[in-house]
Amino acid sequence: MNRPAARVLTDLLDYPVYVVTARSAAGEPAGCLVGFASQCSLEPVRFTVWLSRLNHTHEVARTATHLAAHLLAPGQERLAELFGGRSGDEVDKFDGLPWRPGTGGAPILLQSPAWFVGRVLDRFDGGDHEAFLLDPVECGGRPDKPAGRRGAHLTLADTLGITAGHPVPSEEEHP
Repeated sequence: MNRPAARVLTDLLDYPVYVVTARSAAGEPAGCLVGFASQCSLEPVRFTVWLSRLNHTHEVARTATHLAAHLLAPGQERLAELFGGRSGDEVDKFDGLPWRPGTGGAPILLQSPAWFVGRVLDRFDGGDHEAFLLDPVECGGRPDKPAGRRGAHLTLADTLGITAGHPVPSEEEHP
C-alpha cells in the first residue's frame, strides 16, 4: 500500500476519543487516551478498542477481565491530556480523580458524561496495537451532565496537540 496515499485518507478522519481504563489482578488501575475504538457488531452488541503495545495500560489490560471506555465532553481537555500525555509508568493518573470500581473492577471515571464496561471476549493483533473485543455489560454516565446530543464529545482533532506519554512507533519499526 502506498503509505503517503493512505495518510491522505487517515488525516481526514475525525472520530471520538475515549479514555480506556483497566484494573490488574493486583488492583492497580491504569488508563489511557484511545483514538482507535468502534462498535463492531449490532447483534450482539460488540465494541473493540485498540491499545498501543508500548502503553502501560496495555500491560494492565492484558490481565484484566473487563475494560471501561469513557467518552469525554468538550471542556474535558485536561482529562484527555492526563490520560494521553502522561505515562502510567511514571505517574498515578488516578491520584485525586473521582472514580469507582465497575464490573470486573474496571475503573469508572465519575466525571465522564457517558461510559461502558465491557467484558473482554478476545484479543487480536492489530499491528502496533492490540485489539480488545468487548461485550458491554454495564453502562452509565453523569446524571447532572448527560451525554447530550450525538457528536457532543471530544474527537481526535481536539487532542492533536497532546504529546503521547509513551513513544510512538515509527514506520521503520512497523513497516
